Amino acid sequence: MKHFKTFLFAAALFIGATTFTQAQSKIAHINTQDLIKAMPDMGIAQAEMDKLGKTYEADIQSMVTEYQNKMKQYEAEAATKTDEENQKRLVEVQTMQQNIQQYQGQAQQEMQKKEIDLLKPITEKAKMAILKVARAQGFEYVLDSTQGGGVIMADGNNLMDAVKKDLGI
Repeated sequence: MKHFKTFLFAAALFIGATTFTQAQSKIAHINTQDLIKAMPDMGIAQAEMDKLGKTYEADIQSMVTEYQNKMKQYEAEAATKTDEENQKRLVEVQTMQQNIQQYQGQAQQEMQKKEIDLLKPITEKAKMAILKVARAQGFEYVLDSTQGGGVIMADGNNLMDAVKKDLGI
């Protein structure tokens, strides 16, 4: 009987210690999207993207204007031209239209590539700062509390202020 009480006491102590250890797992959260938006590098990247977008937009608008002017000119002159010449003009404006569409597609791809190139170092910098702060504060897990990020409740420790401080923002 004495051994049984000792065994129960030891088992209870073991279970309590295990539960206490598990309860000590430190979990924090941070909204990475808000963090990245707040980083000065993001403003610079956004300005660069806006500039590139306006350049492509101006190029496309110039091409469209040229296309529209040719269409008006060729429509006005169609009655005075031969069928063969009108056919050549039709092929010319169709080619112009295809070139505009191709350029739009290329511009969109270039914009996406540029965005990825600009965002990669920013997200890496944010990730490294989050890891640094989380480890310094003894957190074992950090959840992303960005909308749709899978976090249902985020009442725990929010690392946003500490990570912003680490990044100097």
